[in-house]
Amino acid sequence: MSGTPGSSAPPPPEERLARLERDVRYLTDRQQILDCVARHARGHDRFDVDLLTAAYHEDGVDEHGHAVNAGPEYAQWANAVHSVVAELHTHNITTHLCEIDGDTAHCESYVLVGLLHRGGTTAQLMSGRYLDRMERRDGTWRIAVRRCTVELALTADASMLQTGFFKKQGFVKGTRNEGDLSYHRPLRMADGSARRW
Repeated sequence: MSGTPGSSAPPPPEERLARLERDVRYLTDRQQILDCVARHARGHDRFDVDLLTAAYHEDGVDEHGHAVNAGPEYAQWANAVHSVVAELHTHNITTHLCEIDGDTAHCESYVLVGLLHRGGTTAQLMSGRYLDRMERRDGTWRIAVRRCTVELALTADASMLQTGFFKKQGFVKGTRNEGDLSYHRPLRMADGSARRW
């Protein structure tokens, strides 16, 4: 009803359209940035060199403690380190914050990494953050600089995985290659190639 105290006319269509375009651009950028971070985590766990490398710009750089690697060389280093320490691992991205300023984004992604040690009876849980400067170049968001923190590390008993009770459950076991079920297209129930505990 016009003339009601406190009411205001809606913004003109041009302003509403401009606002909508800004919102869609922001949401699209946020999703593309988070997808890059998630693909990087998947690349770790599958030992997928192409996936890990594609997360970085050609001149990107990654710092994990004293180890500083160029983006294109990071995957080889990470796979070598992980293969010595663990037989399986999962990188879980949790809280993700992002400040976008044009074609640059400053991101903070909390990460939980579970590592099953060689022999399969002990495991380690590490909690930290990925601090990223991401840049959009040629329409694609990738990591320009990544610095990694470690805030917590715990060692745990993982011997349950070796028990007859657990093995009888028949859970699928991840693999560090494209034989992992996550690569199968289409995913089917009647796939006898799945590795199990």
